Amino acid sequence: MTTGERTGGRPVGRVMAQVAMVMNLDKCIGCHTCSVTCKQAWTNRSGVEYAWFNNVETRPGQGYPRTYQDQERWRGGWVRTPRGRLVPRAGGRLKRLATIFANPVMPSIHDYYEPWTYDYDTLLNAPLGDDFPVASPRSALTGEPMQVTWSANWDDDLGGGPELARHDPVVKKLGDKVRFSFEETFMFYLPRICEHCLNPSCVATCPSGALYKRAEDGIVLVDQDRCRGWRMCVTGCPYKKIYFNHKTGKAEKCTFCYPRVEVGMPTVCSETCVGRLRYLGVVLYDADRVGEAAAVEDERELYRAQLDVFLDPDDPAVRAAARRDGIPDRWVESASRSPVYALAKRFRVALPLHPEYRTLPMVWYVPPLSPVVDTLTSTGHDGEDAGNLFGAIDALRIPVEYLAELFTAGDTEPVRLVLRRLAAMRSHMRRINLGQERDGSIAEGVGMTGRDIEDMYRLLALAKYDERYVIPTAYGVDDSDRGVIDEIGCSLDFEGGPGMGGMGGVPFGEASGRPDAASVETFHALRDRQSGEEPAAGRGRVNLLNWDGNGRPAGLFPPRGGDHDTDGGGGPSRPV
Repeated sequence: MTTGERTGGRPVGRVMAQVAMVMNLDKCIGCHTCSVTCKQAWTNRSGVEYAWFNNVETRPGQGYPRTYQDQERWRGGWVRTPRGRLVPRAGGRLKRLATIFANPVMPSIHDYYEPWTYDYDTLLNAPLGDDFPVASPRSALTGEPMQVTWSANWDDDLGGGPELARHDPVVKKLGDKVRFSFEETFMFYLPRICEHCLNPSCVATCPSGALYKRAEDGIVLVDQDRCRGWRMCVTGCPYKKIYFNHKTGKAEKCTFCYPRVEVGMPTVCSETCVGRLRYLGVVLYDADRVGEAAAVEDERELYRAQLDVFLDPDDPAVRAAARRDGIPDRWVESASRSPVYALAKRFRVALPLHPEYRTLPMVWYVPPLSPVVDTLTSTGHDGEDAGNLFGAIDALRIPVEYLAELFTAGDTEPVRLVLRRLAAMRSHMRRINLGQERDGSIAEGVGMTGRDIEDMYRLLALAKYDERYVIPTAYGVDDSDRGVIDEIGCSLDFEGGPGMGGMGGVPFGEASGRPDAASVETFHALRDRQSGEEPAAGRGRVNLLNWDGNGRPAGLFPPRGGDHDTDGGGGPSRPV
């Protein structure tokens, strides 16, 4: 290491890159579009009916699976020993080996929910009679009639009510600080995916080494060939974002849509988000500091310790170290424009989910600012005056203590600072929109400049597609590669061979037959089509997940009246 490779007075260690996400909870309306599109793209097959790689929880509530945040029960994440070492809360190697054939600490199907469908056949084909037929629920696992009592989004029905919310582990920890009287009830939405942690406990607890963290972009994946179905990873993950496929006997999890990310496209959940609340970008970090940051003694210091792991991509010493460690220049440039780095490190308005698990999560959240303006206005005060907003932070409908238990291990000061900065942004921008003179004291009161607040406003409120998603292509995938990248396939997938056809090699049944090949070229073509000017019609297979809204692709819509074509494709033969 050269003497010039220093940042903040400390030598720069091994530089690595991570593709990360920030979600702005002020914008989430709980529509679950992200969940549905993720389900359609990744878990719409047998064996994972109950699995939601992306789910949207109502807070306060029990979450999915039920009470997953109660680590005294589920034993996820890491614990720090008196000697300062980190060990999985689920136990060391000997304990895991002793229970390898019967892991006792796992959510049951009832903690997730028993997936169901409806008896539509009876509804549609019942003979004429005195009673109107109904589509009764039937288990998607057994096919038997069942009573629906729980699901992945069950908290939605009684969001903020005591019937379900009092079982929230965070509420139990806070005790009397959260009350459920009608006047004080509150709720907000919390979308969740795999955190793709810097220090993933799921990887550490896997006996077969099937879980791994990709060196090039930090995405955590499961090697299906090495997975033996021990399910220790399910216990080890404190966010319970790993699922067991009971048909294949393998673990599955959120892949961060890596085939899309590798060609510079955002994840499906991000692209289909109605509220445009998700941001994707590259963060550079010092891999040599990860263990030290995760092992700090005081849990309340974990958030700041993780921030110190992040490296400034505009620092010449960091750029030199990144080049030394093989980080492509286009990745460093993307990190310099990263909205994730800006929101988490520069503006410090994004916070990690449950840092006390010591996994150093890489999906961060801008906490919700309660709708306090109308409340202040009703009292006769100016609802968007900076002084009034700052004074109301501790009286917000969503308790600061509750947000702190979610995002800062109970430390309320970082949460207060975030809320004050969001309030300052409202006041500062209102003066600009009304043509009033800028008041520098508003920004100074939250440790920012007027330029910082305006940049933050542009990112949170006005950012365009290319500003929300700053994703470089994968190391070996660039425009020059398009002519040489072939279809990815299995060498054993020949006529009559074992290949990848069917589920677990079964030649018959609902999963038999040759699957569609996954291809990097396919995602290149998809990216070009989505960003191109031509209509989608006539350019290959299109579905609702990848349609850009242009034209009428063949087979996507039924034919219009008067259309000459009979296959449901193409555009109308005359103006309609």
